[in-house]
Amino acid sequence: MIRIQRSYEARARGDGRRILVERLWPRGMKKEDLHADEWIKAVAPSTELRQWFGHQAERWPEFRRRYRKELDANPDAWQPILAASRRRTVTLLYSARDVEHNSARVLCEYLTGHSQASAPQAKQAESRTRKRIRNKPR
Repeated sequence: MIRIQRSYEARARGDGRRILVERLWPRGMKKEDLHADEWIKAVAPSTELRQWFGHQAERWPEFRRRYRKELDANPDAWQPILAASRRRTVTLLYSARDVEHNSARVLCEYLTGHSQASAPQAKQAESRTRKRIRNKPR
């Protein structure tokens, strides 16, 4: 399960692995107050894209399209997050004030889509493994 949370909110019991997914450290936040398990800068939007967006809601659809394109080109950055989410809850931490228009929301949607797309493949592989075990001569 993947969820998102503002980095300024208190840690919750069900957060699981907390990963900061921003290129910049949250303004005014001390490391010990963030309680992040990891900081993955490489999965954040490029500096150029972030600056172009400037949290202007009218640019949101284009920002989402461009950011998803960057994610498509950089699977090494997001695959560890997806793998961790298969084992436990992962909370993506972001610092934007806008809870509807931020990169963590796009990343969460992107990863959830990849998780759902790979689930049938994983089930098929598991099924094949079970068949081989059952059909194994004794």
